[in-house]
Amino acid sequence: MNLHAPVAADTADWSCFDVVIEDQVAHIRLKRPDAFNSMIRAFWNELPAIVRDIDDNARARCIVISSTGKHFCAGMDLAVFQGGGSTASAPPADRHIAAEAQRHHIRYLQDAFSCLDEARIPVLAAIQGGCIGGAVDMTSACDIRYATADAFFCIQEINIGMTADVGTFPRLCKLIPEGWVREMAYTGRRMPAQKAKEIGWVNEVYETQEAMLDAVMATAREIASKAPLAVAGSKVMINYARDHTIRDGLDYIGVWQTGMFSGPHMAEAFKAKAEKRDADFPDLAPVRWEM
Repeated sequence: MNLHAPVAADTADWSCFDVVIEDQVAHIRLKRPDAFNSMIRAFWNELPAIVRDIDDNARARCIVISSTGKHFCAGMDLAVFQGGGSTASAPPADRHIAAEAQRHHIRYLQDAFSCLDEARIPVLAAIQGGCIGGAVDMTSACDIRYATADAFFCIQEINIGMTADVGTFPRLCKLIPEGWVREMAYTGRRMPAQKAKEIGWVNEVYETQEAMLDAVMATAREIASKAPLAVAGSKVMINYARDHTIRDGLDYIGVWQTGMFSGPHMAEAFKAKAEKRDADFPDLAPVRWEM
């Protein structure tokens, strides 16, 4: 039985997202602007299904995540905190047994964003307006972030009496100076886009969402024009370097190159440049999930 059957991300009818794949770029767009694109229960099931379908089946070479309306995403929908829409059975009466089960539920939520970090292809986030709470968790799992001038970031969890738990701290502490993480985490203040650029949280700030999307999609297409194996290898090595020592990283890139260095791909890159044409590289192969 195939436990990872493809769901055709760009043809399925999603509750929270629109998906378009063109020019080897998959554009995933949040589509609930009237609710500030808050993360209802369906969100947590749909996002990993979409990303894994695109990645596992090599449907694109780069992913862009953008949004609609005034704000990128308001984070977890309050109805989720209050149990709205849940079909789960009542929690165990034993609080310790319930806590163990809750730990696994939190891991499930974390995995909804870890799929972005673990995808073989780069994921770019285009952020307008508010990027709040769970949206910080989500975008911190992306490879690169861009923002509009009116964008702001907020670790909202402290403002509602909880500790952020779906990825903000493990990832954000690798992206920006720790002092800024602590200030935002303890105060719940908003960080404006320009300050986020100054400290390296976002790569660029644009005056309008239209200008931002034009630039981000152009970058995504540029990434998609490169050799997919080399791009995938670069992402693997960057993530590995982030999580390991320099010596470990040097050793691993040596092992990777021993197995996956591609002379033909390099030859095609040189030939295409000499002939002043776009290079023609093979796509990554779909991932096999069954025997």
